[in-house]
Amino acid sequence: AYNFSGLTEGFVEILPAQKTAENPSWFQGTADAVRQYLWLFDGWDVDEYLILSGDHLYRMDYRLFVQRHRDTRADITLSVVPIDETRASSFGLMQIDDRGKVIDFREKPTGELLKQMQVDTTVLGLTPEQARNSPYIASMGIYVFSKAVMKELLEANSEHTDFGNEVIPASMQKYNIQAYLFNDYWQDIGTIEAFYNANLSLTRQPQPSFSFYHEDAPIYTRARYLPPSKLLDCRVTESIIGEGCILKDCRINNSVLGLRSRVEAGTVIEDSLIMGADYYQSLTERLSAQEQGQVTLGIGKDTVIRRAIIDKNACIGNNVKIFNKDRVEEANCESEGFYIRNGIVVVLKNAVIPHGAVI
Repeated sequence: AYNFSGLTEGFVEILPAQKTAENPSWFQGTADAVRQYLWLFDGWDVDEYLILSGDHLYRMDYRLFVQRHRDTRADITLSVVPIDETRASSFGLMQIDDRGKVIDFREKPTGELLKQMQVDTTVLGLTPEQARNSPYIASMGIYVFSKAVMKELLEANSEHTDFGNEVIPASMQKYNIQAYLFNDYWQDIGTIEAFYNANLSLTRQPQPSFSFYHEDAPIYTRARYLPPSKLLDCRVTESIIGEGCILKDCRINNSVLGLRSRVEAGTVIEDSLIMGADYYQSLTERLSAQEQGQVTLGIGKDTVIRRAIIDKNACIGNNVKIFNKDRVEEANCESEGFYIRNGIVVVLKNAVIPHGAVI
């Protein structure tokens, strides 16, 4: 656990998935994950629980979300986003009445069922023009539950393992379920393609759709106390460079480089996400590896990387080409240190890509 600051009672405690004598299986879904830790919730004198997802990118003032829950005397409140018809079939959709109460929920409907899920989103605060452009509301997968209601639902229906697919739809007849409109940037980054696109969109000019540098609500990472990045004769355009990187005579375009990234001379990186490293190799280790013809930590000389994700601690050799030369959409080559999803090459964590390799 770690505290937010010494001035508040807020803290974060990491609760890993686990097996116990009472629950011999791993977590079976979002609701089951909360159910298996219900015993911990009983130790806190609170009125509501805020259930969040860990693979979304957005900036929300949760106080407004909770206040909506209280103002409407809701048992459950769902945060929703307005979406247009082109994207609607990819989400769980809701219908609401004129008071914002959720009266129907369908998971990824298509055809006539999709058209039936259109709603008047002016009820939630959109302008008539916005409502015409986005006549559907999709669940963000985050919820406020009143304490007693969540406990009752999870204990009474042990076969329900997922909030969105099972718990919420089964609760509509008995409970007051309200929708809270979030009309701002939100991305589910639970797939390789979505994760890749969300990261690279941070470099977009003149103004990215989401910024980590918002003056009222900046997004922080944990302190690592690394030195500033060092760039020697490099050309960097529309990119983000993390702390503690060493870049030599290379070209970086429309890319994100994580902390401790190392890129050697003559290398070109475009449209890529480089996750960086958890440690540095000492000069002695690097020289010894080079003398033996081994690949060192980081990205070697005269290498080209395009439209790729390089996971942490990867060792990419000299004269390597990673740009999906055959335009493969899907491939599983874990034994060779990579796979391909939606045309994006993903080099695995701790992988070693030998000198001269072409992917």
